Amino acid sequence: MDIAAVNGLPYEDFVDIFGNVVEKCPIITAAVWTKRPFASLNALEAAIHEFIDALPQSGKEGILRCHPDLAGRDLHSGTLTRESREEQARAGMHALGPEESRRVARLNDEYKQRFGFPFVICARMSDKASILLQLSERCRNERAVELARGIEEVKKICRLRLQGLVHSDAPNKL
Repeated sequence: MDIAAVNGLPYEDFVDIFGNVVEKCPIITAAVWTKRPFASLNALEAAIHEFIDALPQSGKEGILRCHPDLAGRDLHSGTLTRESREEQARAGMHALGPEESRRVARLNDEYKQRFGFPFVICARMSDKASILLQLSERCRNERAVELARGIEEVKKICRLRLQGLVHSDAPNKL
């Protein structure tokens, strides 16, 4: 799909197609639809990022809270979004051993208790070992640092999801 096709999408189709580039936040793509026409995929991405950046802290926290725990309840119950399921599987989070599963669950709980939102990382740019390391290390950060870091990870996820929707040969790199 080229940018002309993206710009020509009716509102409902635009939101249906791009509504989960930011996990479970179709309101973002609904809002940026009015910014058409986009000169490029980068311009669409920039419009989404600008919307996110303009949100108050509570809005940014809300975006982070829409993300599932890595290798958590939603993965095990089969209720992850298609995108999250594929991203977590690609990173190996669906194949944790019992010890790793307990460790991830404990770290996820610790992280959420400390910060009030789940740990977010761009799983498509990570593997199981780096995710576990980051989860462990980032639990020690200050809340403001983690809020900013989480939003940056959301933007990476958004970019890769946009690329996957618009370019059939999208890489897993930014």
